[in-house]
Amino acid sequence: MSRAEQSTKLDLERIIFIGRTFEEYLDMFSLSVAELKGKRILDCPAGACSFTAVGNALGLNITAADIAYYHSNEDLYVKGIQDVEHAMEQMEIAKTNFIWDYFNDIEGLRKHRLRALNHCAKDMRQSSERYVPVTLPSLPFKDGEFDVLLSAHFLFMYADRLDYEFHINTLDELLRVTKEEIRIFPLVDLEGKRYEHLDKIISYLTETGCSVEEVKVPYEFQVNANSMLKINKG
Repeated sequence: MSRAEQSTKLDLERIIFIGRTFEEYLDMFSLSVAELKGKRILDCPAGACSFTAVGNALGLNITAADIAYYHSNEDLYVKGIQDVEHAMEQMEIAKTNFIWDYFNDIEGLRKHRLRALNHCAKDMRQSSERYVPVTLPSLPFKDGEFDVLLSAHFLFMYADRLDYEFHINTLDELLRVTKEEIRIFPLVDLEGKRYEHLDKIISYLTETGCSVEEVKVPYEFQVNANSMLKINKG
């Protein structure tokens, strides 16, 4: 294996390729298909979610962006299968940190995660132009290219490795490419605690002319992860 191949393999090993279903997205972001019709939508970072695949099949206009998409579909699918199984093993250990109303049990969760992965992988093969490789906090899109931007399970969650400056730089970039509205879910870190700099983030966004509100949503799997940040551009 060449040095370049080794580097690519290591980069892929650091990526967790797992995703949520289209239905989960609607609940996480308190949205309906009717609300999204006619909108240009960006899912970032999208991972192995089926939101883009299923949404476009329903007539929506969705683009997915993620650092994972620098890798081949085949490699990502294999990685996705491995990551789902690893996640299920971890769930057995930490399942008291989660609420099981939505999935019933770990087998139900596995089915959701595999369904999302399979929809995503199939759509990536058929419509690769929808899946854009990016490295945040930089995005290769024009100013105001999207009406709505959805961002799940990234910002705020990884407070232990993504510092405040990264959050601000990323939010500035998300705002740049969005014309109307950004929704971010959830508002807690991996321990289920409210992101420590969230009030500071909200103040920053308000000062830039945005209107910001914390909104309870009809979805809670991780304990306390039942709110999103809704940001409307001024």
